[in-house]
Amino acid sequence: MGTRYFALIFGIVYLLVGLLGLIPGMITAADTPGVTVDVLRGNLLGIFPVNILHTLVHLLLGLWGVIAYRSYDASRSYARTAGILFLALFVFGLIPGLNTLFGLTPLYGADIWLHLVSGIIALYFGLTARTAVDTIGTPPPAI
Repeated sequence: MGTRYFALIFGIVYLLVGLLGLIPGMITAADTPGVTVDVLRGNLLGIFPVNILHTLVHLLLGLWGVIAYRSYDASRSYARTAGILFLALFVFGLIPGLNTLFGLTPLYGADIWLHLVSGIIALYFGLTARTAVDTIGTPPPAI
């Protein structure tokens, strides 16, 4: 699967996750210690701690992925940036105090592992992608 399709699929998945986070029935009540933003706060699908800010980030990352699909270079940049962002969120989730992003959104529980897996997959596609010239079949310069 190419980097452009990664951006499209990843974008669609995160758009759907973001949309689910806007449906109160998809969020079960849960104790989210240290989080001060209460709007749509709880566990998405009973597993992943979220609130409205977390959901908005999912929507933005999803939209960005769908838009990035239109260009090879944009999809490669999207994959690299998303990978770094998700790995940073994984690390934040492990550190008390940072695992709520200063009280704004939950980054702990099952989110830690989702961020790790998402970051690894995104970086794989972002770092193994060849340049746009390589992908259209232009032969390398003669030596």
